[in-house]
Amino acid sequence: MISFFRRFFNSRFGIPITLAFLAVIAIAFASSDVANTGTFGGVSGGDRVAVVGDEKIGTAELSRSASAAVDQIRRQNPTISMPAFIEQGGLTQVLEQILDRTAISEFARKYGLRAGDNLVNSEILSIPGFRGADGNFSQEVYRQAISQQNLTDAMLREDLGQGLLAKQALVSASFGARMPDKIVSRYAAMQKQRRTGSIAVIPSGAYAPGGDPTDAQIKEYYDSNRGDFIRPERRVVRYATFDEDVIGERAEPTEQEIAARYEEDRERYAPSETRGLTQLIVPTEQAANSIRQSVQGGESLEAAAQRAGFETTDLGGVSRQQLTSQASAAVTQAVFDAERGTIARPARSGLGWHVVRINAVERIAGKNLEQARSEIATALREEKRQTALSD
Repeated sequence: MISFFRRFFNSRFGIPITLAFLAVIAIAFASSDVANTGTFGGVSGGDRVAVVGDEKIGTAELSRSASAAVDQIRRQNPTISMPAFIEQGGLTQVLEQILDRTAISEFARKYGLRAGDNLVNSEILSIPGFRGADGNFSQEVYRQAISQQNLTDAMLREDLGQGLLAKQALVSASFGARMPDKIVSRYAAMQKQRRTGSIAVIPSGAYAPGGDPTDAQIKEYYDSNRGDFIRPERRVVRYATFDEDVIGERAEPTEQEIAARYEEDRERYAPSETRGLTQLIVPTEQAANSIRQSVQGGESLEAAAQRAGFETTDLGGVSRQQLTSQASAAVTQAVFDAERGTIARPARSGLGWHVVRINAVERIAGKNLEQARSEIATALREEKRQTALSD
């Protein structure tokens, strides 16, 4: 059987019949695709709402344009909603605007007009809303501005390109336009006419219907103006108020918590000592010892520093930890070993050799747990109160 069909398809009469059969199958597939799936062309195919020339207008573009139009109207009418916008014919107007704009841009492309990348870039650079604080174009401001409008860079460029093409086409079409002579003569003739007449004023009471409207009239009016009665979106918020009374005794610190905080901050409550200093930094140990001997001999530190070509620096209320972080451990040890009013032995840091005079010594006694109890309890009480309120 298979051999028979092979010989038939290869025969003089079989080849035309085979080709005709294949053509019928192709037409059947195409017809079925158009009727059922809608992807074989035509406006109904895919997600298209219209086709202008070779340009397809999709549902996404229509939806985005409608949302932008509603957002624009909300600036004057905050209660407008999308159902009310559609009810009042807004969607139809948006679609007509898209069709007009696309038709004009396609017309411009057909006759050789174009809006290249450089022209679109210059248009973007000229928009004041895309400029930063320095008055120049800012890429960051540009991205934020288009994202707030739910746009991408490609969408904005396409829209600007269509606008530029429309501008080129419309300006060229309107350039040199003039009214036809026949219309001008008709209009001029009308200006020479003078007409008289009478006006009769009929008060509304003579024809206005009396009585209340019927239910049928009310329903008819409601159905005709349904968009005016759409209530905008509303949200109901529930909330509860409370104050510090709900915390009660939970914010009161315990003895264990006070003791633990004291151990944690033991260094804060330990005895401490700060010193007021005047120091001079020189590059060599020999120069430091020479200046120290001059001061011990009766010369002031400021005078000795000025004679050597240096300047002194005053440091007030410096603790051991602060001086160690500013200089070195050796300098700190020498300074805190010296007595008030004396010159500490020279010591070295990363900056050089320090010659330091101790101007004042202030000793702060430490606090034991009982002395620090009130301070610690107040701090813990405030921390626990804030934590309880947050919880």
